[in-house]
Amino acid sequence: MTDSEAILVPQGRFGVAADGEPSRVWTYSIYALIAVGLLGIALYQFGVITPRVLAAVDARHTVRSVAYFSVAWIVLGFGLVIVRTVLWIVYRPAPAAPFESAPRLTVIIPAYNEGAMVLQSIESAVRADYPHDRLEILVIDDGSTDDTWSYMSQAAQRYPALVTALRQEKNQGKREALARGFEQARGEILVTVDSDSVIERGALLAIAGPFRDARVGAVAGKVMVYNRARGLIPRMLHVRFILSFDMQRAAESVYRNVFCCPGALTALRAEAVHRVLPRWRSQRFLGTHCTFGEDRAMTNYLLDCGYDALYQRTAVVHTVVPLAFEKLCKMFLRWNRSYVREELRFARIVWKRPWQTCLLAAYDRFITNASYPVSFAGLIVLPVALEQDPTIAGSMFLVAGALALFNVLYYLRTERSLNFVYGVLYAYFYSFALFWIFPYALVTVRSRGWLTR
Repeated sequence: MTDSEAILVPQGRFGVAADGEPSRVWTYSIYALIAVGLLGIALYQFGVITPRVLAAVDARHTVRSVAYFSVAWIVLGFGLVIVRTVLWIVYRPAPAAPFESAPRLTVIIPAYNEGAMVLQSIESAVRADYPHDRLEILVIDDGSTDDTWSYMSQAAQRYPALVTALRQEKNQGKREALARGFEQARGEILVTVDSDSVIERGALLAIAGPFRDARVGAVAGKVMVYNRARGLIPRMLHVRFILSFDMQRAAESVYRNVFCCPGALTALRAEAVHRVLPRWRSQRFLGTHCTFGEDRAMTNYLLDCGYDALYQRTAVVHTVVPLAFEKLCKMFLRWNRSYVREELRFARIVWKRPWQTCLLAAYDRFITNASYPVSFAGLIVLPVALEQDPTIAGSMFLVAGALALFNVLYYLRTERSLNFVYGVLYAYFYSFALFWIFPYALVTVRSRGWLTR
């Protein structure tokens, strides 16, 4: 993202209502509403909608088998929602690392044509609450053609004891820039921060905390939207990110298997990284050298080595997201292509995990990935059902809205804000404007283009 697409980060604590942390009464009220919502959705979905759809397609034998497959997935998917909800409730972040005994830590910030935004990213790391005698910041210019290097050099001159600026003569990709940082870093913990992202003051101590457990190889930070006041798309993505991290990754963290520790803010155990660095750096898929998706790839390599991956809710970063629909689609295409590649890899890794983790992770991945064929199976069942009973359309539209409203209850535990409305809008926006992303990513999975540069 360019600096012109960013907006200054507002002062004060992020992601918290003006009156402070949600009270216990508020939190338990949200839990109660979720319980009521689960019951209501189950009664209406399985007591009204499902029987009507099955009755409408009963005479069509081929369509009926597809409909029963979809219903089976809905039942299992509802079970996954319950499991995730329970795990989300019991999740607790690890204590932050004590300032006095914090481990030696290296922040690595790769950048390409980021302009002035990279300076804000660097300065957020400099200002972080972390002992400077145990902190180093490596910034790598990956062959930028704009003024990115001048801002990096400025930071290195301003903070010579902390910041080291490195320059690639030509653009080699984010993975190579990170690899150079990994090789030169002296820290026990390596923290990657995207060059369009700003960390909160307590993020480094918070994200270093879980590494007191020797089994932990990677820790994901909490990603929020930096420029959310700039338009409808950033506002919708802000709610989506809250749900993706504070709900989904929190649940995954309980069974110690966060599937993707994001590039915007992730901490890695240096010893573990050096074990997998040659394989990660030279990764190939379907005969093509892998460029993007380096964060999910690194997570998979560490899980494959037996390390655990956790989520740390108290380590917060704010990242710039696209303002325009075209750039949003390109970002999602990149993410989905790497998702396909790394899901195939994880299908082999999951069986190496401890049995409790294996059971929950396999269940989660099966239901999540089955949602794609089920969604397209719906395109077969729905026309037949509508032909027999046109009133089903209205009921299903209402159910979709109810599910979207139910989903944002999880968001409301984190932020007491009317912004939950954007979560409902995002559900419809995704259904009508972004549904094509995954199928297209699947058939173009070998593409290597970054797309947003």
